[in-house]
Amino acid sequence: MKPIAQKDGYGCGIACTASIVGSNYEDAKKLFSNSKQAKDFGFLCKDIVNAFAKKKLSYEYRYIKPKIKKKIYKSGAIVFIARSKRYPAGHYLSRDEKKGWMDPWINFPSDLKDSKAGFRKRLPGRAIYAILPI
Repeated sequence: MKPIAQKDGYGCGIACTASIVGSNYEDAKKLFSNSKQAKDFGFLCKDIVNAFAKKKLSYEYRYIKPKIKKKIYKSGAIVFIARSKRYPAGHYLSRDEKKGWMDPWINFPSDLKDSKAGFRKRLPGRAIYAILPI
């Protein structure tokens, strides 16, 4: 998994998808039927699951409860962290078992045109939804 920076204000879901499928941001954006939402709204978990389906990958999304908490640490998982002061719209991060959490805008809140992606050891907030490979 390589880090992919988001190029739209709400494109973290696209960048996480790109990182997992091994493509670039623009190609992954084409997997989203509602890709214009990356500019002003963002994506729901089901939008990301549908994008994976176009690549013939089976994923499901679930609210994170204690019994599935360990599953978010497997490679290929994506989590949505809750809205907060730091992330007013929430944020998606994808998981690589060896490298950690791929954050598509690790230098947030810098200007979007200067956004950089990278890996974190810990999540920068409370994960509330998981998008998991089946």
